[in-house]
Amino acid sequence: MPRIRGASIEEHHEMVWADLAEAMRQLLLERDYDSINMGHIAARAGLARNTLYNYARDKSALVLALTQRVGRPAVERVAAIAARSADPAAERMREIIVAVLEAFTDQIMQLMFRPGSGPPVAEVPKGPDSPFHAIVVEVENVVRAGIARGEFHDVGDVHLAVELLSGVMRAGAERIGRDPAAFAATASAAREIVLASLARRPGQGPSAAGLRHARPAGME
Repeated sequence: MPRIRGASIEEHHEMVWADLAEAMRQLLLERDYDSINMGHIAARAGLARNTLYNYARDKSALVLALTQRVGRPAVERVAAIAARSADPAAERMREIIVAVLEAFTDQIMQLMFRPGSGPPVAEVPKGPDSPFHAIVVEVENVVRAGIARGEFHDVGDVHLAVELLSGVMRAGAERIGRDPAAFAATASAAREIVLASLARRPGQGPSAAGLRHARPAGME
């Protein structure tokens, strides 16, 4: 029976997952993703190969689990930023963009999008099972708040707008993966593009949602 580390089984598993994440990071510095196998990961993490299969059935499943775990701090950070309802929507959006891109400075997160280095995009779950579904929901809420306050123009289908803007973030993540030194320039460009696509145009009146938000009580 494998030696249990930590004060509980749960703590032991968290420690093993941390070792697996670090093992993957080290291996990615040494070789291409496609040349890494479960044996390499197990050996680098100090596990028996059979034990590794208790955590994931194959490399793609392992990478998906790792991205979900490594991405948790980013999800929590975005949720905290989005919850600052008293702050302008544009300010929150700027911070969210940086938080998401900072998450992709981790080699494991880069595996989600870096061409040829990770599981095909088709294998990444969509909807509530996606590692970043919670972030998408929070961003949609910030966009709706910005529209209601008249900060953003009415984009119509908010879900579609955020889905399209996520393409900007994906491009930014890929750029950072290729050139980590380009982080500052990439984050600045992403903020400019996203906010410009949401900002109210000169001469554009407030949306119906914005008028409702601004209308004094009793004038409904």
